[in-house]
Amino acid sequence: MAAPGAAGGGRSGAAAAAEWGGFEDNMQGGGSAVIDMENMDDTSGSSFEDMGEMHQRMKEEEEEEEAEGEAGAGEDEDGEFLGMKGLRGQLGRQVADQMWQAGKRQASRAFSLYANIDILRPYFDVEPVQVRARLLESMIPVKMINFPQKIAGELYGPLMLVFTLVAILLHGMKTSDTIIREGTLMGTAIGTCFGYWLGVSSFMYFLAYLCNAQITMVQMLSLLGYGLFGHCITLFVTYNIHFHSLFYIFWLVVGGLSTLRMVAVLVSRTVGHTQRLILCGTLAALHMLFLLYLHFAYHKVVEGILDTLEGPNMPPFQRVARDIPVVSNAVLNTTAKAIALTL
Repeated sequence: MAAPGAAGGGRSGAAAAAEWGGFEDNMQGGGSAVIDMENMDDTSGSSFEDMGEMHQRMKEEEEEEEAEGEAGAGEDEDGEFLGMKGLRGQLGRQVADQMWQAGKRQASRAFSLYANIDILRPYFDVEPVQVRARLLESMIPVKMINFPQKIAGELYGPLMLVFTLVAILLHGMKTSDTIIREGTLMGTAIGTCFGYWLGVSSFMYFLAYLCNAQITMVQMLSLLGYGLFGHCITLFVTYNIHFHSLFYIFWLVVGGLSTLRMVAVLVSRTVGHTQRLILCGTLAALHMLFLLYLHFAYHKVVEGILDTLEGPNMPPFQRVARDIPVVSNAVLNTTAKAIALTL
């Protein structure tokens, strides 16, 4: 029984040896299994120095790529910044150009507007019949304050009344005892009348704006201008008939009627009792006091101005011939001989 077992064990060992023998042949390739370390190449990729160099080279390449990427991003940002800056500059130039053109158009429109005489035509396009009717209406106060009274928006009648008042003042200066040495006082009269008309109209328009009155500057000029019709009548009559009692009667009746007419118009265009009292009281006081000034104080003020500028009782300048003294013939002969000897 042992012999067959031994024989079986020998056969299995031989088979195993044969398999491992094939494996060894494949591994050694039919040569020696000993590795010759002396014949190994030092430049092989398995050395630690080559691995370090490769790692260092890869790191440097990565750093260069990162630097290039940052440079590219910086250029893109610079380009975007420059692009935005250029766009803003272009927009700024366009806005400035548009503002310049708009201002230029407005300035040219304003100059052409004020240079064109046609803009004044609506304010002076009025018939004489209408002016006469408005002169009569300026002396008739209307008690109608439920809705705004109509005001003529023309300046022909007021302007003619101002010039008429100037002529009446000059007439009063000539008919009174005022001594006029340097020609007429038309400049003073024009300054007084136009100063009152324009100045008080502007002041009352400003006060009406504060009191919330529904009136324009042209309407205020027209209202105050037609209100001077009572002044013209009063001064024309009292300059020719020198009675103070007559002046006070005309001042109260004629001047009072024209003032009441203006007060009634302002009351109808103003809301609120306090505002009406302030606006109408101011206008009435200025209008009535101006008439007193023209009658009593205007001539004295003008005389005081003339005395201040020219001096009291200064005679006019005259050319006077100068007297030449008579020189004797002996003096002339002596002077002639002295000159001859000198030469």
